[in-house]
Amino acid sequence: MLVALVVVFVVVYAAIALEHPIQIEKSASALFGAGLLWTIYAVGATDPEAIVDQLRETIGSTAGIIFFLMGAMTIVEVIDAHDGFEIITSQINTKKLTTLLWLICSVTFFLSAVLDNLTTTIVMVSLIRKLLDKQSDRLLFVAMIVIAANAGGAWSPIGDVTTTMLWIGGQITALAIVKTLFLASLTNMLIPLLIVNYRLRGRTFATPEIDGSDDAFTPAFERNVMFTLGVAILVLVPAFKTVTHLPPFMGILFGLGTLWLVGEVIHRRKQPLERRPLTVAHALTQIDLSSIVFFLGILLAVATLEHTHILAALAAWLDQSIGRTDAIVLALGLLSAIVDNVPLVAASMGMYGMGQYPPDSFLWEFIAYCAGTGGSILIIGSAAGVAAMGIEKIQFIWYMRKISVLALLGYFAGAAVYIVQFRYFH
Repeated sequence: MLVALVVVFVVVYAAIALEHPIQIEKSASALFGAGLLWTIYAVGATDPEAIVDQLRETIGSTAGIIFFLMGAMTIVEVIDAHDGFEIITSQINTKKLTTLLWLICSVTFFLSAVLDNLTTTIVMVSLIRKLLDKQSDRLLFVAMIVIAANAGGAWSPIGDVTTTMLWIGGQITALAIVKTLFLASLTNMLIPLLIVNYRLRGRTFATPEIDGSDDAFTPAFERNVMFTLGVAILVLVPAFKTVTHLPPFMGILFGLGTLWLVGEVIHRRKQPLERRPLTVAHALTQIDLSSIVFFLGILLAVATLEHTHILAALAAWLDQSIGRTDAIVLALGLLSAIVDNVPLVAASMGMYGMGQYPPDSFLWEFIAYCAGTGGSILIIGSAAGVAAMGIEKIQFIWYMRKISVLALLGYFAGAAVYIVQFRYFH
Protein backbone atom coordinates (compact mmCIF):
# COMPACT_ATOMS: atom_id res chain seq x y z
CA MET A 1 0.00 0.00 0.00
CA LEU A 2 2.75 2.47 0.91
CA VAL A 3 4.47 1.94 -2.44
CA ALA A 4 1.19 2.52 -4.25
CA LEU A 5 0.62 5.77 -2.33
CA VAL A 6 4.08 7.07 -3.19
CA VAL A 7 3.71 6.12 -6.87
CA VAL A 8 0.29 7.77 -7.16
CA PHE A 9 1.51 10.92 -5.43
CA VAL A 10 4.50 11.17 -7.78
CA VAL A 11 2.28 10.70 -10.84
CA VAL A 12 -0.21 13.31 -9.60
CA TYR A 13 2.62 15.72 -8.86
CA ALA A 14 4.00 15.18 -12.38
CA ALA A 15 0.55 15.84 -13.87
CA ILE A 16 0.34 19.12 -11.94
CA ALA A 17 3.82 20.13 -13.06
CA LEU A 18 3.03 19.28 -16.70
CA GLU A 19 -0.42 20.88 -16.68
CA HIS A 20 0.05 22.83 -19.91
CA PRO A 21 1.84 20.19 -22.04
CA ILE A 22 -0.75 17.49 -21.21
CA GLN A 23 -3.68 19.96 -21.32
CA ILE A 24 -5.23 18.80 -18.03
CA GLU A 25 -6.27 21.38 -15.46
CA LYS A 26 -4.13 21.11 -12.32
CA SER A 27 -7.19 21.31 -10.08
CA ALA A 28 -8.58 18.17 -11.70
CA SER A 29 -5.29 16.31 -11.18
CA ALA A 30 -5.02 17.41 -7.54
CA LEU A 31 -8.62 16.53 -6.65
CA PHE A 32 -8.52 13.19 -8.48
CA GLY A 33 -5.20 12.36 -6.86
CA ALA A 34 -6.53 13.20 -3.39
CA GLY A 35 -9.55 10.95 -3.89
CA LEU A 36 -7.42 8.08 -5.25
CA LEU A 37 -4.86 8.33 -2.45
CA TRP A 38 -7.50 8.24 0.27
CA THR A 39 -9.25 5.35 -1.49
CA ILE A 40 -6.04 3.30 -1.62
CA TYR A 41 -5.35 4.16 2.02
CA ALA A 42 -8.85 3.14 3.12
CA VAL A 43 -8.91 -0.11 1.13
CA GLY A 44 -5.49 -1.17 2.37
CA ALA A 45 -6.10 -0.33 6.04
CA THR A 46 -7.34 -2.73 8.70
CA ASP A 47 -9.12 -0.18 10.88
CA PRO A 48 -11.79 1.75 8.92
CA GLU A 49 -12.83 3.75 12.00
CA ALA A 50 -9.31 5.11 12.41
CA ILE A 51 -9.24 6.17 8.73
CA VAL A 52 -12.52 8.04 9.14
CA ASP A 53 -11.20 9.80 12.24
CA GLN A 54 -8.02 10.79 10.40
CA LEU A 55 -10.06 12.07 7.46
CA ARG A 56 -12.21 14.15 9.79
CA GLU A 57 -9.10 15.57 11.41
CA THR A 58 -7.65 16.40 7.99
CA ILE A 59 -10.88 18.00 6.81
CA GLY A 60 -10.94 20.13 9.97
CA SER A 61 -7.44 21.53 9.48
CA THR A 62 -7.86 21.81 5.71
CA ALA A 63 -11.22 23.58 5.99
CA GLY A 64 -9.65 26.18 8.26
CA ILE A 65 -7.07 27.02 5.59
CA ILE A 66 -9.66 26.99 2.78
CA PHE A 67 -12.06 29.25 4.70
CA PHE A 68 -9.21 31.64 5.48
CA LEU A 69 -8.17 31.71 1.81
CA MET A 70 -11.74 32.29 0.61
CA GLY A 71 -12.31 35.04 3.18
CA ALA A 72 -9.07 36.86 2.36
CA MET A 73 -9.65 36.61 -1.40
CA THR A 74 -13.21 37.92 -1.01
CA ILE A 75 -12.09 40.89 1.09
CA VAL A 76 -9.50 41.74 -1.56
CA GLU A 77 -12.19 41.50 -4.27
CA VAL A 78 -14.47 43.87 -2.33
CA ILE A 79 -11.64 46.39 -1.94
CA ASP A 80 -10.90 46.05 -5.64
CA ALA A 81 -14.58 46.56 -6.57
CA HIS A 82 -14.47 49.88 -4.75
CA ASP A 83 -11.19 50.85 -6.48
CA GLY A 84 -9.58 50.79 -3.05
CA PHE A 85 -6.13 49.96 -4.37
CA GLU A 86 -6.15 53.29 -6.20
CA ILE A 87 -5.33 54.82 -2.80
CA ILE A 88 -1.98 53.04 -3.03
CA THR A 89 -1.40 53.15 -6.78
CA SER A 90 -2.05 56.90 -6.87
CA GLN A 91 0.93 57.35 -4.51
CA ILE A 92 3.31 55.54 -6.87
CA ASN A 93 4.79 58.15 -9.18
CA THR A 94 7.69 56.17 -10.59
CA LYS A 95 7.64 54.64 -14.05
CA LYS A 96 10.85 52.68 -13.57
CA LEU A 97 10.40 48.93 -13.16
CA THR A 98 13.37 48.61 -10.81
CA THR A 99 12.06 51.26 -8.41
CA LEU A 100 8.63 49.64 -8.41
CA LEU A 101 10.20 46.22 -7.82
CA TRP A 102 12.08 47.39 -4.72
CA LEU A 103 8.98 49.13 -3.38
CA ILE A 104 6.69 46.12 -3.90
CA CYS A 105 9.16 43.60 -2.46
CA SER A 106 9.93 45.76 0.58
CA VAL A 107 6.24 46.25 1.39
CA THR A 108 5.58 42.53 0.87
CA PHE A 109 8.49 41.49 3.10
CA PHE A 110 7.35 43.54 6.10
CA LEU A 111 3.61 43.18 5.54
CA SER A 112 3.85 39.37 5.49
CA ALA A 113 5.41 39.48 8.95
CA VAL A 114 2.43 41.46 10.27
CA LEU A 115 -0.30 39.59 8.39
CA ASP A 116 0.93 36.29 6.98
CA ASN A 117 2.54 35.30 3.70
CA LEU A 118 -0.71 33.98 2.16
CA THR A 119 -2.84 37.06 2.83
CA THR A 120 0.00 39.39 1.84
CA THR A 121 0.48 37.56 -1.45
CA ILE A 122 -3.21 37.85 -2.30
CA VAL A 123 -3.20 41.59 -1.53
CA MET A 124 0.06 42.37 -3.36
CA VAL A 125 -0.74 40.28 -6.45
CA SER A 126 -4.10 42.04 -6.70
CA LEU A 127 -2.26 45.36 -6.40
CA ILE A 128 0.32 44.55 -9.06
CA ARG A 129 -2.45 43.61 -11.50
CA LYS A 130 -3.56 47.24 -11.20
CA LEU A 131 -0.07 48.59 -11.87
CA LEU A 132 1.45 46.54 -14.68
CA ASP A 133 -0.07 46.17 -18.12
CA LYS A 134 2.49 43.76 -19.60
CA GLN A 135 1.93 40.13 -18.62
CA SER A 136 5.60 39.11 -18.68
CA ASP A 137 6.41 41.89 -16.20
CA ARG A 138 3.48 40.91 -13.99
CA LEU A 139 4.59 37.28 -13.87
CA LEU A 140 8.09 38.30 -12.82
CA PHE A 141 6.77 40.64 -10.13
CA VAL A 142 4.31 38.04 -8.82
CA ALA A 143 7.14 35.51 -8.54
CA MET A 144 9.19 38.03 -6.56
CA ILE A 145 6.16 38.69 -4.35
CA VAL A 146 6.04 34.97 -3.52
CA ILE A 147 9.74 34.96 -2.56
CA ALA A 148 9.42 38.18 -0.52
CA ALA A 149 6.24 36.98 1.23
CA ASN A 150 7.75 33.63 2.23
CA ALA A 151 10.96 35.34 3.40
CA GLY A 152 8.99 37.90 5.40
CA GLY A 153 6.79 35.25 6.96
CA ALA A 154 9.70 33.12 8.16
CA TRP A 155 11.05 35.61 10.73
CA SER A 156 7.69 36.32 12.38
CA PRO A 157 5.79 33.94 14.70
CA ILE A 158 2.55 34.77 12.87
CA GLY A 159 3.97 35.23 9.37
CA ASP A 160 3.96 31.59 8.25
CA VAL A 161 1.86 28.64 9.35
CA THR A 162 4.94 26.49 10.09
CA THR A 163 6.55 29.20 12.22
CA THR A 164 3.23 29.57 14.05
CA MET A 165 3.19 25.79 14.66
CA LEU A 166 6.64 25.95 16.22
CA TRP A 167 5.66 29.02 18.27
CA ILE A 168 2.46 27.44 19.60
CA GLY A 169 4.32 24.18 20.27
CA GLY A 170 6.89 25.98 22.40
CA GLN A 171 9.88 25.19 20.17
CA ILE A 172 10.54 28.89 19.51
CA THR A 173 9.70 32.16 21.25
CA ALA A 174 8.43 35.26 19.47
CA LEU A 175 11.24 37.72 20.27
CA ALA A 176 14.01 35.19 19.64
CA ILE A 177 12.73 34.18 16.20
CA VAL A 178 12.48 37.81 15.11
CA LYS A 179 16.04 38.59 16.24
CA THR A 180 17.68 35.45 14.85
CA LEU A 181 15.94 35.02 11.49
CA PHE A 182 15.52 38.61 10.29
CA LEU A 183 18.91 38.90 8.59
CA ALA A 184 18.70 35.43 7.07
CA SER A 185 15.21 36.10 5.71
CA LEU A 186 16.25 39.51 4.38
CA THR A 187 19.19 37.88 2.58
CA ASN A 188 16.83 35.26 1.15
CA MET A 189 14.87 38.04 -0.53
CA LEU A 190 17.76 40.36 -1.45
CA ILE A 191 19.77 37.88 -3.56
CA PRO A 192 16.96 37.20 -6.10
CA LEU A 193 15.91 40.84 -5.91
CA LEU A 194 19.35 42.12 -6.86
CA ILE A 195 19.57 39.71 -9.80
CA VAL A 196 16.12 40.63 -11.14
CA ASN A 197 16.89 44.33 -10.55
CA TYR A 198 19.97 43.96 -12.78
CA ARG A 199 17.87 42.36 -15.53
CA LEU A 200 15.22 45.12 -15.42
CA ARG A 201 17.52 48.14 -15.18
CA GLY A 202 16.57 51.01 -17.48
CA ARG A 203 13.08 49.67 -18.28
CA THR A 204 9.78 51.48 -17.72
CA PHE A 205 6.22 50.23 -17.35
CA ALA A 206 2.70 51.22 -18.33
CA THR A 207 -0.33 51.12 -16.04
CA PRO A 208 -3.45 49.37 -17.40
CA GLU A 209 -6.20 51.71 -18.48
CA ILE A 210 -9.13 51.84 -16.07
CA ASP A 211 -12.64 52.18 -17.39
CA GLY A 212 -13.91 55.53 -16.21
CA SER A 213 -17.48 54.25 -16.20
CA ASP A 214 -16.84 52.70 -12.78
CA ASP A 215 -16.13 56.04 -11.13
CA ALA A 216 -19.81 56.59 -10.33
CA PHE A 217 -19.84 53.44 -8.22
CA THR A 218 -16.85 54.42 -6.07
CA PRO A 219 -17.01 57.90 -4.57
CA ALA A 220 -14.08 58.80 -2.35
CA PHE A 221 -15.94 58.17 0.92
CA GLU A 222 -16.98 54.63 -0.02
CA ARG A 223 -13.56 53.82 -1.41
CA ASN A 224 -11.77 55.02 1.73
CA VAL A 225 -14.14 53.27 4.12
CA MET A 226 -14.01 49.88 2.38
CA PHE A 227 -10.24 50.04 1.82
CA THR A 228 -9.48 51.05 5.41
CA LEU A 229 -11.88 48.52 6.90
CA GLY A 230 -10.72 45.70 4.60
CA VAL A 231 -7.03 46.23 5.33
CA ALA A 232 -7.74 46.65 9.06
CA ILE A 233 -9.55 43.31 9.11
CA LEU A 234 -6.60 41.55 7.46
CA VAL A 235 -4.11 43.21 9.83
CA LEU A 236 -6.13 42.45 12.97
CA VAL A 237 -6.62 38.72 12.31
CA PRO A 238 -3.44 37.80 14.28
CA ALA A 239 -4.59 39.99 17.17
CA PHE A 240 -8.01 38.29 17.06
CA LYS A 241 -6.31 34.91 17.31
CA THR A 242 -4.15 36.05 20.23
CA VAL A 243 -7.06 37.48 22.21
CA THR A 244 -9.69 34.80 21.55
CA HIS A 245 -7.43 31.78 20.88
CA LEU A 246 -9.77 30.95 17.99
CA PRO A 247 -8.23 29.83 14.67
CA PRO A 248 -7.41 32.54 12.10
CA PHE A 249 -10.20 31.49 9.72
CA MET A 250 -12.77 32.50 12.36
CA GLY A 251 -11.23 35.96 12.50
CA ILE A 252 -11.28 36.37 8.74
CA LEU A 253 -14.90 35.17 8.51
CA PHE A 254 -15.94 37.51 11.33
CA GLY A 255 -14.16 40.34 9.52
CA LEU A 256 -15.82 39.41 6.22
CA GLY A 257 -19.22 39.52 7.93
CA THR A 258 -18.39 42.94 9.34
CA LEU A 259 -17.30 44.21 5.91
CA TRP A 260 -20.45 42.76 4.37
CA LEU A 261 -22.67 44.48 6.94
CA VAL A 262 -20.95 47.86 6.50
CA GLY A 263 -21.25 47.53 2.73
CA GLU A 264 -24.97 46.79 2.97
CA VAL A 265 -25.48 49.92 5.09
CA ILE A 266 -23.42 52.17 2.80
CA HIS A 267 -25.10 50.99 -0.41
CA ARG A 268 -28.65 50.50 0.92
CA ARG A 269 -30.10 53.48 -1.03
CA LYS A 270 -28.68 52.46 -4.40
CA GLN A 271 -30.55 50.75 -7.19
CA PRO A 272 -30.02 46.96 -7.47
CA LEU A 273 -28.02 47.13 -10.71
CA GLU A 274 -25.76 49.84 -9.29
CA ARG A 275 -25.40 48.10 -5.95
CA ARG A 276 -24.72 44.51 -7.02
CA PRO A 277 -21.08 44.88 -8.29
CA LEU A 278 -20.09 46.39 -4.94
CA THR A 279 -21.49 43.68 -2.67
CA VAL A 280 -19.71 40.81 -0.95
CA ALA A 281 -22.23 38.47 -2.59
CA HIS A 282 -20.91 39.51 -5.99
CA ALA A 283 -17.28 39.35 -4.81
CA LEU A 284 -17.83 35.72 -3.82
CA THR A 285 -18.62 34.95 -7.46
CA GLN A 286 -15.40 36.62 -8.61
CA ILE A 287 -12.86 34.69 -6.53
CA ASP A 288 -10.96 31.89 -8.27
CA LEU A 289 -12.70 28.75 -7.03
CA SER A 290 -10.52 26.59 -9.27
CA SER A 291 -7.40 27.56 -7.34
CA ILE A 292 -9.20 26.90 -4.06
CA VAL A 293 -10.16 23.41 -5.25
CA PHE A 294 -6.54 22.85 -6.29
CA PHE A 295 -5.37 23.91 -2.84
CA LEU A 296 -7.91 21.55 -1.25
CA GLY A 297 -6.72 18.64 -3.39
CA ILE A 298 -3.05 19.24 -2.57
CA LEU A 299 -3.68 19.40 1.18
CA LEU A 300 -5.81 16.25 1.18
CA ALA A 301 -3.26 14.37 -0.93
CA VAL A 302 -0.31 15.28 1.27
CA ALA A 303 -2.33 14.33 4.37
CA THR A 304 -2.26 10.67 3.30
CA LEU A 305 1.54 10.75 3.33
CA GLU A 306 1.40 12.22 6.81
CA HIS A 307 -1.12 9.73 8.27
CA THR A 308 0.72 6.73 6.80
CA HIS A 309 3.95 8.04 8.39
CA ILE A 310 5.73 8.16 5.04
CA LEU A 311 7.00 11.67 5.79
CA ALA A 312 8.06 10.70 9.30
CA ALA A 313 9.92 7.70 7.88
CA LEU A 314 11.61 9.95 5.36
CA ALA A 315 12.74 12.29 8.14
CA ALA A 316 14.08 9.33 10.15
CA TRP A 317 15.95 8.05 7.08
CA LEU A 318 17.52 11.47 6.59
CA ASP A 319 18.61 11.50 10.23
CA GLN A 320 20.21 8.08 9.88
CA SER A 321 21.88 8.55 6.51
CA ILE A 322 23.00 12.20 6.75
CA GLY A 323 23.58 12.69 10.46
CA ARG A 324 24.39 16.43 10.39
CA THR A 325 21.56 18.52 11.79
CA ASP A 326 22.15 21.49 9.50
CA ALA A 327 22.28 19.29 6.39
CA ILE A 328 19.09 17.46 7.42
CA VAL A 329 17.18 20.69 7.93
CA LEU A 330 18.47 22.07 4.63
CA ALA A 331 17.21 18.89 2.93
CA LEU A 332 13.82 19.25 4.64
CA GLY A 333 13.62 22.81 3.37
CA LEU A 334 14.34 21.65 -0.18
CA LEU A 335 11.74 18.92 0.23
CA SER A 336 9.19 21.54 1.30
CA ALA A 337 9.41 22.91 -2.26
CA ILE A 338 7.87 19.65 -3.45
CA VAL A 339 5.39 18.76 -0.71
CA ASP A 340 3.57 20.95 1.79
CA ASN A 341 5.82 22.24 4.57
CA VAL A 342 3.15 21.82 7.26
CA PRO A 343 3.35 17.99 7.52
CA LEU A 344 7.13 18.18 7.17
CA VAL A 345 7.40 20.49 10.16
CA ALA A 346 4.83 18.42 12.04
CA ALA A 347 6.92 15.30 11.39
CA SER A 348 10.04 17.12 12.58
CA MET A 349 8.30 18.25 15.76
CA GLY A 350 7.33 14.65 16.47
CA MET A 351 10.73 13.27 15.58
CA TYR A 352 12.90 15.51 17.76
CA GLY A 353 12.19 15.91 21.48
CA MET A 354 12.25 19.12 23.48
CA GLY A 355 14.57 17.48 26.00
CA GLN A 356 17.27 17.05 23.39
CA TYR A 357 16.51 20.30 21.56
CA PRO A 358 15.20 22.99 23.98
CA PRO A 359 13.28 26.12 22.86
CA ASP A 360 15.15 28.51 20.56
CA SER A 361 17.85 25.94 19.80
CA PHE A 362 19.57 25.79 16.43
CA LEU A 363 17.33 22.99 15.14
CA TRP A 364 14.00 24.74 15.66
CA GLU A 365 15.10 28.15 14.41
CA PHE A 366 16.74 26.65 11.34
CA ILE A 367 13.64 24.56 10.62
CA ALA A 368 11.55 27.75 10.81
CA TYR A 369 13.81 29.40 8.23
CA CYS A 370 14.19 26.46 5.85
CA ALA A 371 10.56 25.34 5.91
CA GLY A 372 9.35 28.92 5.52
CA THR A 373 11.58 29.91 2.61
CA GLY A 374 12.24 26.56 0.90
CA GLY A 375 8.72 26.60 -0.52
CA SER A 376 9.69 29.51 -2.80
CA ILE A 377 11.91 27.23 -4.89
CA LEU A 378 8.86 25.80 -6.68
CA ILE A 379 5.56 27.61 -7.25
CA ILE A 380 3.49 24.90 -5.53
CA GLY A 381 5.86 24.66 -2.57
CA SER A 382 4.00 27.19 -0.43
CA ALA A 383 0.50 28.49 0.18
CA ALA A 384 1.62 31.87 -1.14
CA GLY A 385 2.85 30.27 -4.34
CA VAL A 386 -0.34 28.26 -4.83
CA ALA A 387 -2.46 31.39 -4.33
CA ALA A 388 -0.33 33.39 -6.79
CA MET A 389 -0.46 30.52 -9.26
CA GLY A 390 -4.25 30.58 -9.19
CA ILE A 391 -4.67 34.35 -9.36
CA GLU A 392 -2.13 35.13 -12.09
CA LYS A 393 -2.20 31.73 -13.92
CA ILE A 394 1.54 31.16 -13.52
CA GLN A 395 2.78 28.04 -15.32
CA PHE A 396 4.75 25.59 -13.20
CA ILE A 397 7.40 25.12 -15.91
CA TRP A 398 7.80 28.89 -16.41
CA TYR A 399 8.43 29.41 -12.70
CA MET A 400 10.88 26.53 -12.56
CA ARG A 401 12.88 27.86 -15.52
CA LYS A 402 12.84 31.55 -14.60
CA ILE A 403 12.65 31.73 -10.81
CA SER A 404 13.64 28.47 -9.11
CA VAL A 405 17.40 29.03 -9.45
CA LEU A 406 17.07 32.57 -8.06
CA ALA A 407 15.03 31.31 -5.10
CA LEU A 408 17.56 28.52 -4.54
CA LEU A 409 20.43 31.01 -4.41
CA GLY A 410 18.53 33.12 -1.89
CA TYR A 411 17.69 30.01 0.15
CA PHE A 412 21.32 28.92 0.54
CA ALA A 413 22.58 32.49 1.07
CA GLY A 414 20.09 33.07 3.88
CA ALA A 415 20.94 29.68 5.41
CA ALA A 416 24.64 30.60 5.39
CA VAL A 417 23.88 33.93 7.08
CA TYR A 418 21.89 32.21 9.83
CA ILE A 419 24.56 29.54 10.47
CA VAL A 420 27.32 32.15 10.75
CA GLN A 421 25.14 34.37 12.95
CA PHE A 422 24.24 31.46 15.24
CA ARG A 423 27.82 30.26 15.66
CA TYR A 424 29.33 33.63 16.42
CA PHE A 425 26.56 35.74 17.95
CA HIS A 426 23.91 33.44 19.42
